[in-house]
Amino acid sequence: MLTVRDIMTTDLITVTPDTDVARVAQILLDNHINGTPVLGQDDRLLGIICQSDLIAQQKKLPIPTFFTFLESVIQTTSMKEIDKQVRKIAALTVSQAMSPDPVTVEPDTGLETVASLMVDNNFHTLPVIKNGRLVGVVGKEDVLRTLISTSTNQ
Repeated sequence: MLTVRDIMTTDLITVTPDTDVARVAQILLDNHINGTPVLGQDDRLLGIICQSDLIAQQKKLPIPTFFTFLESVIQTTSMKEIDKQVRKIAALTVSQAMSPDPVTVEPDTGLETVASLMVDNNFHTLPVIKNGRLVGVVGKEDVLRTLISTSTNQ
């Protein structure tokens, strides 16, 4: 059975919370990656920033929607969600645009678990943690490569 250890990338590209979002966009494009871990001063994983976090800046400002039902006004979008979207749209640094406390996997995590996490949650990049330290990342391309190696071995 394949595990994360077999397919993860260990040549890590990381950024810090104060990295400019334009710089992160350039890093992602130059390295053909979807996302990168965000590390604090103590090399502790703080979050992950992905292309989708940066693309959010191109969205229109969300307008809260309301409808009336039995003379009551009901808001269909929470103010918390609107605030989160506004912050991402206006982000200047990684700390403002990143997804904090990302879901992580361990080197011994099975490929099936990784595939389920990616499909069920629309994750493209998962940090790999061992003993509390970032040791790699696994992305959708890493998983796709297993399909190629499997088909060439048949």
